Amino acid sequence: MEERNTLSARSAVLSALLGSHPPSLPARRLVRVGALFGIAEGTVRVALSRMVAAGDLVQSGGRYALTERLVERQARQDESRAPHTRPWDGTWEIAVVTAERRAPADRAALRHAMTTLRLAELREGTWMRPANLLREEWPAVVTAQCTLIDGRPHADPTPLLWDLDGWAAEARGLRRSLDRAEGLAEGFLVSAAVLRHLLADPLLPPELLPDDWPGAGLRARYDDFDRRFRELLDRHLRD
Repeated sequence: MEERNTLSARSAVLSALLGSHPPSLPARRLVRVGALFGIAEGTVRVALSRMVAAGDLVQSGGRYALTERLVERQARQDESRAPHTRPWDGTWEIAVVTAERRAPADRAALRHAMTTLRLAELREGTWMRPANLLREEWPAVVTAQCTLIDGRPHADPTPLLWDLDGWAAEARGLRRSLDRAEGLAEGFLVSAAVLRHLLADPLLPPELLPDDWPGAGLRARYDDFDRRFRELLDRHLRD
């Protein structure tokens, strides 16, 4: 597992807000989060101003809140902790790019959308995943560029689409890190690493996963860790 021993002012602010429900905190609390990593108050306040200017945050009455784009990221983060799935009947969702002319920005937007939807690219322009996730509708960026197909591959394409061994090894390392994390700063770092990793979980049906898949175990351990960590952090920020 890649270890990080600090956060930038921007990362500290984002981590604090992404972990707050609702994602809004007064400036003084964000300054105290920065202090956990030795970040000076002035540096945190400069970062807050720049994040407002960049459209990452909105400021009102001394409080800072995430903008809609980052609220959506928080929703994805929450979903990765408690995913909404359905029984799998063997069907795969397949999206094939059929738009003839696409600007680079459209290509990038589609790739981002597919990653967010947890589809993987079998080959250029062909994305797929098992149809076991609950979703209301496909975003416009997908329907504008792709033809959508429900199908059943003759052979399981999972090994071609995801590195399950790599994800599992990282998950086990993160669980060990949760067990030995000490102090608020280290807890912050490990928490951020776990949430990033859960966002990368393909959320496959059990039929396609190894018997010792660590996804559920990591989520359960993190939920327990996060409850205690948030209590300690809240006391620290209130003192």
